[in-house]
Amino acid sequence: QVQLVESGGGLVQTGGSLTLSCVSSARTISAYPAAWFRQAPGKEREFVATITSSGTDTYYANSVKGRFTISRDNAKNTVSLQMSSLKPEDTAVYYCAASRVGGLPLSRELYEYWGQGTQVTVSS
Repeated sequence: QVQLVESGGGLVQTGGSLTLSCVSSARTISAYPAAWFRQAPGKEREFVATITSSGTDTYYANSVKGRFTISRDNAKNTVSLQMSSLKPEDTAVYYCAASRVGGLPLSRELYEYWGQGTQVTVSS
């Protein structure tokens, strides 16, 4: 069973930066694509970014492209999300996820493993 634990959330002002981390309990996470999703109050959980198992390819939602960077360190079973130029509309609970589907899955239904989430709040 793969367990994912996120950290790094918090309160930041508009224009600020945060880095989220996701650590896996299983070394097999390195074989899976991973992603970050987010869910704002009253809204559906939405895709943010995904990265292939090797880390060579990434894909971002248009709303975060150019501001967020997803990366991974398979030796440490860790996936990170660097967020900069944060906006109030980035406020949400951010979830790490891993999928046994290859490539760059974009749909949350394709992700089998999920963390508990970490809150990111951007003040205006």
